[in-house]
Amino acid sequence: MKGKILLADDEASIVEFIQDALEDEGYEVLVANNGNEVFKQLVHKPELIILDIMMPGPDGFEVCRAVREMVSCPIIFLSARYAESDRIQGLAVGGDDYIVKPFSMRELKARLAAHLRREQRAGAKASLVVLHYGDISVDLNSYRLLYRGQSVPVTVREFEIVQLLALHPDRVFSREQIYEKVWGYDAEGNSQTVTEHVKNIRAKLVSYNSKCNPIATVWGIGYKWVRV
Repeated sequence: MKGKILLADDEASIVEFIQDALEDEGYEVLVANNGNEVFKQLVHKPELIILDIMMPGPDGFEVCRAVREMVSCPIIFLSARYAESDRIQGLAVGGDDYIVKPFSMRELKARLAAHLRREQRAGAKASLVVLHYGDISVDLNSYRLLYRGQSVPVTVREFEIVQLLALHPDRVFSREQIYEKVWGYDAEGNSQTVTEHVKNIRAKLVSYNSKCNPIATVWGIGYKWVRV
């Protein structure tokens, strides 16, 4: 098996088309026909979720926001809603990609495979003690951020933001996601705190090299770690 995919869509013809195509490629496909069924299927630990937006019960945005609290696997929105605001909202609530219907099956397969490969690489890096990105090293064991071997004086929260982003290069995290993962769901404060911490991290790295900025802003959404 190439991987376990959870497909959530209420259109029977779409489900049959995608399920047949993915199973022919060697994937195991779990199916949910409405928002509530998605949560029931999580017990099977899917490695990637394909999620429609307009479904009975909670819609795809609501499902994604809730599911993101439980799993870290890639989520690809597959929807007939094509407005830019819909695509931005899909990424902001925790989606990793957004494909508009009607869609190319070849493109869906390619994006799905790319996300799974990225997760495999991230998992391999997570098992390492130190992550290396050019002149920057992230020592997961000692909670140290280094530039060319020199320790960058970051706080615990700043390091935890770096760690979260560096373990998932190129993946976009909203400010709300970062705040919840680093500070916790019950913490008092808001996502603006993340903006200030990222600003501090950047200032500290730039003091070593004016071009050293591995944390990229994704306007209207949040941040991602870029390879430098």
